[in-house]
Amino acid sequence: MPSPTGLSTDFDFLHGEWDVVHRRLRTRGVGSDDWDVFPSTSTCEPRLGGIANVEEIRCPDRGFSGMTLRVFDPEARRWSIWWVSSNRGRLEPPVIGGFDGAVGIFEGDDTDDGAPVRVRFVWTVLAADRARWEQAFAREGGEWETNWVMEFTRR
Repeated sequence: MPSPTGLSTDFDFLHGEWDVVHRRLRTRGVGSDDWDVFPSTSTCEPRLGGIANVEEIRCPDRGFSGMTLRVFDPEARRWSIWWVSSNRGRLEPPVIGGFDGAVGIFEGDDTDDGAPVRVRFVWTVLAADRARWEQAFAREGGEWETNWVMEFTRR
């Protein structure tokens, strides 16, 4: 199924300052339900007249920060999303997609512990002051396993 297309304004809801609660699986790919829960703060700002935005996430309790770069391709009507963490210091492969109403779906290929995975990000706009991001991996045609959830509340 092709991912939805989008508009350059799709991520405007995310601009500003946020408090974030993370739930991250401690061990992926084994059917675990043991979640690590921790707080962070996030700042998202538009760039290039709105066809890009940059978000910084600060996780002092876990000793890392990260940055997301989102860029809209007006011809394809799709967003590409890249992530870089202060732990790894490298731009990860992008996920690509768009929004259908309040839900955005973005997929791409990556690796997890050296194994190839399909990655899916799902963004859900819950209200003007609340949003959710979820990450899931699928290994070699297997089922999607949600392994990270972030609940955003506007500051």
